[in-house]
Amino acid sequence: MGLILVRYGEIALKGKNRPYFIGRLRKNIRDCLKTNGLSGNVSIVGQRLYVHTDEVERAADKLRDVFGIVSLSPAVEVPADIKALKEEALRVARAVGLNERLSFHTDARRADKTFPLTSPEINRVVGEHVQAATGARVDLSKAADLIIGLEVRRGHALVFGQTVAGHGGLPLGTEGRAVALMSGGIDSPIAAWLIMKRGCGVIPLHFRQNEAECSKFLDNCEVLSGYAYGWDIRPIVLEHDEVFGQTWDKLHRIRAERWTCIFCKRTLLQKACEIADEHKAQAVVMGDSLGQVASQTLDNLEVISYGIPKPILRPLIGLDKVEITALGRRIGTFEISTREARACPYLPPNPFTKASLPKLREITERMEALD
Repeated sequence: MGLILVRYGEIALKGKNRPYFIGRLRKNIRDCLKTNGLSGNVSIVGQRLYVHTDEVERAADKLRDVFGIVSLSPAVEVPADIKALKEEALRVARAVGLNERLSFHTDARRADKTFPLTSPEINRVVGEHVQAATGARVDLSKAADLIIGLEVRRGHALVFGQTVAGHGGLPLGTEGRAVALMSGGIDSPIAAWLIMKRGCGVIPLHFRQNEAECSKFLDNCEVLSGYAYGWDIRPIVLEHDEVFGQTWDKLHRIRAERWTCIFCKRTLLQKACEIADEHKAQAVVMGDSLGQVASQTLDNLEVISYGIPKPILRPLIGLDKVEITALGRRIGTFEISTREARACPYLPPNPFTKASLPKLREITERMEALD
């Protein structure tokens, strides 16, 4: 069977809780293999995970989307002696066609301190061997055409010539769960993805206004499922009119239509908190970016958040539209979100940008007086 070397990042800083996080990452890796019809086994070796599989290339492509993985490398296991390291490093170099027109360097890590050579000495000996056989020049920077990785552990060593970047973060399922308010737009599915990256399982919630936006929501949930190893994405769809219609009618009756967006978000947040309680979720996720639209000014965010019983997580709050769009393209939600759009039927022509809590209380009292 082939071997994939898996690296994690901040999990290593978890102290006594580290075994829990590593165990969860191992479980999620197994789920990724099973979901994609890949056979293999996952073992923990020091501060690494080894994935043994017969389909290394396909497995590596899928594993890169498992949250908690910083990077991975298809690798070859050899005996822990310098001759074997030299031979395998040269084989890697020749496999990619390394020659005098290209550059390379070796990157050795000696986890087994009883190995007779230090990491710099391994680099020198193996590097000289590869250079003599290929004529390639040595470039110690990251711009080298080939970086040959060498990891020496007790009883064996690994050699690899490719490092595939993962998304990092924490293993999904280690940080509870949250209800993610998702429209059919660009921002909210990205916010959900970022919360998943921090190890939090999400329960996508959509308030349907029309089929076009609901279809985009469901398709983006499918995209998120491609990253949700260790978690089951189960979308919830409620009718927007049933949740907000009565509130809107009261705003209309007291001629406070400019407050529509603020009360709409507050109403949907309150409903999301009810859903969170039903599903034992600890927070609600929104796709707000500070100042991007009228309802996302700091004044309005304060008013919208006032009295909401669950923490509101806003992972996009400091990003601009260019950054958000780039992330959406990278994770695969942007093209879906930018399909045919339908405007919100409740959007007022001149919404408030600077709401205040005293005014909120006044409007609320006037609405309650209608009951």
